[in-house]
Amino acid sequence: MIQVSGLTKYFGNFKALDNVSFTVNKGDILGFLGPNGAGKTTAMRSITGFYPISEGKITIGDIDVAENPIESKKKIGYLPEGNPLYQDMYVKQFLNFVANIKGVSTKNKRDEISRCIKDCGLEGKENSFIKHLSKGFKQRVGLAQALIGDPEVLVLDEPTLGLDPAQVIEIRNLIKEMAGKKTVILSTHILPEVSLVCSRVVVIYQGKIVAEGTPEDLSPEKADKKQLNVKVRGNKEEVVNKLSNLVGVEKVTVESEDIKDNLLNLKLITAKDEDILNCVVNEIIRNGWTLLTISPQSVSLEDVFVKLITTEKGVE
Repeated sequence: MIQVSGLTKYFGNFKALDNVSFTVNKGDILGFLGPNGAGKTTAMRSITGFYPISEGKITIGDIDVAENPIESKKKIGYLPEGNPLYQDMYVKQFLNFVANIKGVSTKNKRDEISRCIKDCGLEGKENSFIKHLSKGFKQRVGLAQALIGDPEVLVLDEPTLGLDPAQVIEIRNLIKEMAGKKTVILSTHILPEVSLVCSRVVVIYQGKIVAEGTPEDLSPEKADKKQLNVKVRGNKEEVVNKLSNLVGVEKVTVESEDIKDNLLNLKLITAKDEDILNCVVNEIIRNGWTLLTISPQSVSLEDVFVKLITTEKGVE
C-alpha cells in the first residue's frame, strides 16, 4: 500500500533523512519508532506530501506522491504532531469545515461526519467548543478529522503525546480498532505502544533505519545477552576477577559497594545461550564468599531499543 524507496531529505546542508526505505502492507499498523529528533516527523511529512523530498520515491497505492500530490493526499488522513485544531469552533462545525476542504459531497457530508463522530467516541460532544474539551477528547477530534473522507491511509504523528494514562489507553484502543480497515503509520518514542498497537515496526535513528520487523522480532527474547544481578560479600578485586573469568560471563560491573561491610552489588552480562546461574553460585561457594542474593533480570524492550541506537552511535 505504501512504498518508500531511498527517501532522503535535506534542510540546507543538514541531512534529516538518509536513504530510508520501507513498505507498509494494506491493513497493517506500522510503528515508526525512535527518539526525539530521529527523523520520524520529517518522514511522515514527506509521506503526506507536506515536505517535498530531496531524493527517492514515495508511492501510495500506485500513485507517486511527488508527481500526483493532490491524488495522493485524497488517500491520506493526517494527524500532525501537536494536533492543531480551531479551538473556537464547535466539534461538528470543525468536522464540517474539514469535510468541505476534503471535497466530501453535500449529499454524503452529514453521514460522513456522523460516522466519524461515532467511530471516535464523540457522541454528546458534537456541539461542544473544542477549547472546552479535555486533551483526550481533542485527540479524538484530531482522529475524526483524519478519518473524514474515509481515506485508505492514516498517518498519525505522536497521537498519544501528553495524554494521561487513561486517555492513552482510549486512543490506543481507537487505533487498534482500525487494524485491517486502514493502513496506519504511527510514530512514537513510547515503547509500549509498539507491542500494544503495531503489527510491524521501523526503528529510525539519526535519519537512518536501524531495525525493521514485527514487535516479536524486536522482543526481549531476541536480545543476544542476559543479565544476572548478584549481591555478594567478598574482596572486590578477587570477586570481579574470578567471576569475569567464568565461561559465558562477558562483563562484570560493580553497581555499588559497601566498603565497610565488604558488600558488592554486581551486574553480570552473559551470553544468551549460557545457563550461567549455577556456575556463578558454585564459584562463590568455592571461594568462601557470602552470597546474599542472585537473580536473573529479563532484558526489556527498552534495553533492546537502547542497544539498537547505541550500536548505531558506535558506543559498542
